Amino acid sequence: MDRRKSIQTIILGAGAGATGLALHGCKTETTGDVDENIAKGAEHYFGRTPEELEDIARLNAEKLFSDHDMETITALSLVILPPKEPNGGPVEAEVPEFIEFMAKDEPGYQPVLIGGLMWLDHKSNTEFGTEFKSATLEQKKQICDEICYHDIEKPISEQPLEIQFFKMMRSLTLTGYYTSKVGIADLGYKGNQPNVWDGVPQDILDQHGVSYDPEWIAKCVDQSKRGDIAEWDDEGNLLT
Repeated sequence: MDRRKSIQTIILGAGAGATGLALHGCKTETTGDVDENIAKGAEHYFGRTPEELEDIARLNAEKLFSDHDMETITALSLVILPPKEPNGGPVEAEVPEFIEFMAKDEPGYQPVLIGGLMWLDHKSNTEFGTEFKSATLEQKKQICDEICYHDIEKPISEQPLEIQFFKMMRSLTLTGYYTSKVGIADLGYKGNQPNVWDGVPQDILDQHGVSYDPEWIAKCVDQSKRGDIAEWDDEGNLLT
């Protein structure tokens, strides 16, 4: 299963980070910035077969939830995960769209999600005389407080629909958010980054009675040149 629009962010972060070791900042008149091209390509094609691309297009063309349902999903996701500064929250991360996509991609989710949305409105109308999406934040929290805990001694499938619903929504909301560009920015994840290596410590070298060749030290452990690409002669000798 692929987030189709979010899991690839993590893969791209790692892939682009690694590629950036050798290609960061490289430009040509025709291709432009390498990192930018990688990102553009990954958005639609990274790691996907033609069949997967067709399946994604088909699912994106379908509409499962009504506008009212999507507004209710949005309202609940904001209760589960309030927006954070400076990166934003579920809306900015397109979590509601992710939840709808997952429900289309995994039809088994649909009975719980659709039934749960109906339950939310019924509960809100009964207790507060308004639909869930229009209730106050405190009213929404009061409703959620009744369904946010499940019995860990009992299979989730055997628990009340509203309990199953909230657990599924919480999982999808957090997954959708933290596999999006917004959520990854909130985590501060930067992908693979080159580290700094200054060679084996001198006390360890002394302990074993060995030392570095000064010429190689100058070539290999000069951090001012860590962004340079190594060059070799025809005989395999390191030049710079």
